[in-house]
Amino acid sequence: MEFHFSSRLFEDAINELSKLPGIGKRTATRLALHLLKQDEVNVVRLGESLIRMRKEMQQCKKCHNISESDLCNICSNPKREKDTICIVEDIRDVLAIENTGQFNGLYHVLGGLISPMNGISPSDLNISTIAQRVVDEEIKEVIFALSATMEGDTTSFYIYKQLRNQPAKTSTLSRGVAIGDEIEFADEVTLGRSIVNRQLYNGA
Repeated sequence: MEFHFSSRLFEDAINELSKLPGIGKRTATRLALHLLKQDEVNVVRLGESLIRMRKEMQQCKKCHNISESDLCNICSNPKREKDTICIVEDIRDVLAIENTGQFNGLYHVLGGLISPMNGISPSDLNISTIAQRVVDEEIKEVIFALSATMEGDTTSFYIYKQLRNQPAKTSTLSRGVAIGDEIEFADEVTLGRSIVNRQLYNGA
């Protein structure tokens, strides 16, 4: 369906909004009209917050989570359990697990999953630093919180092989998260129970 606009500025705003995930031209038009009705100070605040986020956010140098400084708020929090690391695919999974309130350790964000079909190898992910973290931080447990998919299982097994000679125990989420499910889409209760009832992982 072709859209016609009477204003170039309005059209430009809609075109940019429609580039966001899950936002089509019709939804982008509603959003643009909503913003036009708002006080200018509110719209400016929104724009400035987005610009600051893009310019100032970086990766945590330890876990690769989003951060405003070298270490994210989780890694720098003295109340977190420093001897447990939860390995996740991306930042959305950190947010999902944090929302359960059932985990108080640290994270390691891979930035994806091993997928030869899609040309993603271990060297494309944040895998090489995991073994060193286990040694340097005297980690006692590594939790694989990866999606229950072929790619997730492949990635867990690859990392497990890197850690086989380390004293840290390895565990994985209980299968309250169904086979084929993505972590970020699991409901909080199911995900929370899967963390609490995690099982030892032996590469099987």
